[in-house]
Amino acid sequence: MPRNSRRPRSLGSSRSPGSPRSLRDPDPLAPNSRRISGGLLDPRQLVTSFPGALRKLDPRTMFHNPVMFVVEVGAVLTTLSAIKNPSVFAWVITVWLWLTTVFANLSEAVAEGRGKAQAETLRRTKTDTMARRLPSSWRPGTQEPAEEQVSATQLRLGDHVVVEAGQIIPGDGDVVEGVASVDESAITGESAPVIRESGGDRSAVTGGTKVLSDRIVVRITSKPGETFIDRMIALVEGAARQKTPNEIALNILLASLTIVFLIAVVTLQPFALFAHAEQSIVILVALVVALIPTTIGALLSAIGIAGMDRLVQRN
Repeated sequence: MPRNSRRPRSLGSSRSPGSPRSLRDPDPLAPNSRRISGGLLDPRQLVTSFPGALRKLDPRTMFHNPVMFVVEVGAVLTTLSAIKNPSVFAWVITVWLWLTTVFANLSEAVAEGRGKAQAETLRRTKTDTMARRLPSSWRPGTQEPAEEQVSATQLRLGDHVVVEAGQIIPGDGDVVEGVASVDESAITGESAPVIRESGGDRSAVTGGTKVLSDRIVVRITSKPGETFIDRMIALVEGAARQKTPNEIALNILLASLTIVFLIAVVTLQPFALFAHAEQSIVILVALVVALIPTTIGALLSAIGIAGMDRLVQRN
């Protein structure tokens, strides 16, 4: 019997003859390429985020964080007291309170800046990905007419695109023809490739994933702005991020503790006056800030935003 001299196609093959070069670049959604370098102590990030931290000192913005709002009000009171009755102790407490308030805003501004940079990377990925779109008259099982090279952002609901080995799937959709092995690690974090084929419950594919073998035709099922990558961008930017039940419960707990300790400190002054030991505003404010959960309140928003950034980096 004649032996077949053709070598089997490897699942890891990334090139096939006659395919566009622009579709075979390294996966732009790979975790290594999506990581935004620099952290809270990156000097350049701190400099660019500092103006945003100062803008967040607006009381209308600080009011949404009861703990830090109390700290800011305390900083204003100690500043007035230090100007009226200057002393080293008063100015040290005043400077410390303002640094605490600015640091809380700076940590949130840095987290927001990293999120915006991450979102810009994802948005640029959408713009750079090219698609091989078929005419609207094409139907599965018929001979394929000439293809049209378009940007992934130009795809509309119901469009059909051809994706071959080594190419990036340009949008969310369903496989209507063919079967292929798909690398979804950039989206789901799963390192093992999965099989996607037309028909059945294994036909759905996600934009940004990479076809490793064979060839498929995908029908786009998501409208512009509603793809999986668009939702990831919204999460990272924080515009559509909803607080989790744990965050809501923690916010309620922090606000409750702040009110309790604030009332407790306010009631100390009448007792001090009765004992002829009146306490200064600086001491009372310092006591309030020491009692309320300042650290958790200062970093809560930054933790939420940074969590979305880490989610996109790791998944």
